[in-house]
Amino acid sequence: MNLNSIHNVYFVGIGGIGMSALARYFKFNQKNVAGYDKTKTEITDALVALGIQVSTNDNVAEIPEAYLNKENTIIIYTPAIPSSHSELTYFKENDFNIYKRAEVLGLITKDTYCLAVAGTHGKTTTSSILGHLLAESEVDVTAFLGGIAENYNSNLILKGNEITVVEADEFDRSFLQLSPDIACITSTDADHLDIYGKKEALHDSFLEFTKRIKPNGTLFIQEDIELDGITYGFKETSDYHIKNIKIQDGSYVFDIVTPTAIVIAIQFHLPGRHNLLNGLVAFAMADKIGTPTDRLAKALGTFKGVKRRFSYQIRNEDFVFIDDYAHHPTEINALYQAVREMYPDKKVTAIFQPHLFSRTKDFADEFAESLAKFDEIILLEIYPAREKPIEGITSSWLLSKIKNDQKQLLTKENLINHISTINTDVLLTVGAGDIGAEVLKIKNLFTVEN
Repeated sequence: MNLNSIHNVYFVGIGGIGMSALARYFKFNQKNVAGYDKTKTEITDALVALGIQVSTNDNVAEIPEAYLNKENTIIIYTPAIPSSHSELTYFKENDFNIYKRAEVLGLITKDTYCLAVAGTHGKTTTSSILGHLLAESEVDVTAFLGGIAENYNSNLILKGNEITVVEADEFDRSFLQLSPDIACITSTDADHLDIYGKKEALHDSFLEFTKRIKPNGTLFIQEDIELDGITYGFKETSDYHIKNIKIQDGSYVFDIVTPTAIVIAIQFHLPGRHNLLNGLVAFAMADKIGTPTDRLAKALGTFKGVKRRFSYQIRNEDFVFIDDYAHHPTEINALYQAVREMYPDKKVTAIFQPHLFSRTKDFADEFAESLAKFDEIILLEIYPAREKPIEGITSSWLLSKIKNDQKQLLTKENLINHISTINTDVLLTVGAGDIGAEVLKIKNLFTVEN
């Protein structure tokens, strides 16, 4: 497919974080863009503000007429859309050019110098840091992000077309559509077992992804991953490593050792050792393409973060409220480590909304262990996303496994009333479902009280 010959782009599931980045990209490249999503959100409102038509009704009659011309229109859809969706069914039955989001990313990036970030954790933060480092270093870069980067209030960084930064998503094996010049793998922990079945199959898919890297390309791997590549981490044996870590005024100060130099006294404001690793590999990938390390060090210090990734909502001496996207036990452990490091003597209450019945089933014991570490736990009902319920897999069942007496199950309807009565120093909202919609309500509650 020649994207230059396309005039119209229609998205089925345009409100998704990855889909909306593509929608922005095509709009900025003078294409006509429209789409459907089932829910009106801040993301869809932002797209409408750019002049993109967004419908929330699954109705073929509401598709703008221009997009019914299949000669100059492409359809992009997300695998989260059910096969029964009437618009998608119409496009399939009428032989439109239909692509998954990952396929389009592959087409966009194939003629650019592509930097891809893979791994079951850390993709969005790492790719956002990498995009920011390159943009601040005046590199001609386009970065497609899986979250809203605070520095740009966007999931798309547009500073040129010479280099692209993308997330290489293992879900549905989407990352096998990419052919990057440089890639990293941040982690290979078991996840998406509804797709892969076994951890071994997931690992095999990551191995297949490494074979997608272009000849003479480069792979960076976190130091504990058993693959061949340039290593990064905290160990002195890693090719790129961090040392002399200090905490000053709630931020990190540290040195980075590269294969050829030592860069000292770098400031970085994202809490958590996992975020130090994310920043390190972004630094290493940018260094690999020749970006001056003094610029990279300065840019690390100006990175503000990603919305819903350890995102401070309230931060004062008496009370801290943080929102985080963590939806896997490993991510919850990393969140706990970061909170405890920054607030070692404070009472921490976590409100967690499990994401997917299958993930809850596959990692129930691990979830229970990670959640039990917090001083108080509030569970919400499981957010189903694309799934139907699994018999016996409920939040009540998960709650019974958590070995901590300070725990309870609440509905979202009762959440705000309950929060107004609790006594805690640090409050966390955690999860990848629609718990994010409660954040502003909680923030307003404490803002009014204080």
